Amino acid sequence: MSDQLVIRLATEADTPALAAIYAPYVLETAITFEYEPPTAEEFAERMRATLAFFPYLVAELDGRPVGYAYASTFKGRPAYDWAVETSIYVAQGLSGRGIGRALHDALARALKAQGILNMYACIAVPCGADDETLTRNSEQFHAHLGYRLVGEFERCGYKGGRWYSMVWMEKMLGEHRPDQPPVTPFLQVEAQQRV
Repeated sequence: MSDQLVIRLATEADTPALAAIYAPYVLETAITFEYEPPTAEEFAERMRATLAFFPYLVAELDGRPVGYAYASTFKGRPAYDWAVETSIYVAQGLSGRGIGRALHDALARALKAQGILNMYACIAVPCGADDETLTRNSEQFHAHLGYRLVGEFERCGYKGGRWYSMVWMEKMLGEHRPDQPPVTPFLQVEAQQRV
């Protein structure tokens, strides 16, 4: 990995580069169950919606975006406020260089600062042997980071003429208390840290 890897907050100016990182995952893999890549406008809207409450981070290698990570609402009920679903994407051809790990760790720190306690990863996996569009690498990556498998939905996604399964993995970030304080919006946490 280059010494010039920087993790920073995403901006709308990153939209074209991040959409370009995501598009091959949609078009060439079953890692995401979307069939069509989002337009730049759709991608920017998703980013804005995320940043309204959660972190959306970019990894830059020598000044060029090479990956991104973000958190999203786990379920739309107040009792789930302390739990999030996470997503990490690294530009194809750059896996194994520590970019995904750096994004994950920065995301975990940001979420912990917000008061988030549970990180969930919803990961597509092949039914049986790996194929050319999907392996169990993401599941293994998350296990290496301390996630535990909490469930598998068999043959729940259909893409490219094949059925795929989905695993849920979980990582705890903090103590679950009977007097749990509310979660703080990410931009408020970030502003406090800059002071």
